[in-house]
Amino acid sequence: MTAALRAQALGKKYGRRWALSDCTLDIPAGHVVGLVGSNGAGKTTLLNLASGQTAPTSGSITVLGGRPGASPAQLAKVGFVAQGTPTYDRLSIADHLKLGARLNPRWDDALARERIERLGLDPARRAGKLSGGQRAQLALTLGVAKRPELLLLDEPVAALDPSARREFLQTLMADVAERKEVAEREDVAEHKLSVVLSSHLVSDLERVCDYLIVLADSRVRVAGKIEELLATHRRLSGLLRDPPRLPAHQHVISSSHVERHNTFIIRTDAPIHDPVWDVSQLSLEDLVLTYMSPPVANRNHRPVLKVQR
Repeated sequence: MTAALRAQALGKKYGRRWALSDCTLDIPAGHVVGLVGSNGAGKTTLLNLASGQTAPTSGSITVLGGRPGASPAQLAKVGFVAQGTPTYDRLSIADHLKLGARLNPRWDDALARERIERLGLDPARRAGKLSGGQRAQLALTLGVAKRPELLLLDEPVAALDPSARREFLQTLMADVAERKEVAEREDVAEHKLSVVLSSHLVSDLERVCDYLIVLADSRVRVAGKIEELLATHRRLSGLLRDPPRLPAHQHVISSSHVERHNTFIIRTDAPIHDPVWDVSQLSLEDLVLTYMSPPVANRNHRPVLKVQR
């Protein structure tokens, strides 16, 4: 199956600053991907590169087997909802749907109108009169009704209240499930919808995503299926021990040392049998924060183990 997004040593530079550096990814199609990182980590830059709005400074990127924005056919495969879910204030909802139909060759007008009706939105109402949550739903409707194979969402729920966020994510998941059902029924893989959702809100990602990418310092720190990442990361806590005594197959991601107490976050496929350590699982938030945060130095100035990349 063609990858939803594939990047090799991808980089984007603005002036002297690298907004994204040495980014290598291979995201299989059919996933809902959570893209997380602090401000300035490169999330928006990656989505702009994937949507063809900007060109790489170095490396390469392909989306659904083609170069982003290379042709009308390639553009039709990708939907993009930018930060702030931009809409045209003076245009009505119905005008937005007409514009979507005119600009997108794969436009599903029945789907768009059904979504607007299901959301209880008045087609005659201008976008400028809608609430933030309603504008977000309108923008998502435009993105979904385009019938893309890849939908890129850049912080679409950042400004929404909890109720509006939940409604937005529920409708997004309903759309993903509907496309998956059609793909399985017709045995056509291309009908599946892949989604990349950028967000600071880990609780939202945990609710809808099955794949994770963490960016930090303009680089990819970790990427993979959430279930597999959680299954292979552990927290070890115990009395002070030298890091070299940890088994070689346990890759230390971060460490902290307070007085005579050690805490390690490790990545390993093997079981941990050493009784000296208290072993606990990580939550998704723990995992994200571990890869976003630099190693923590301790007061004894012991060597700090760097993050594995």
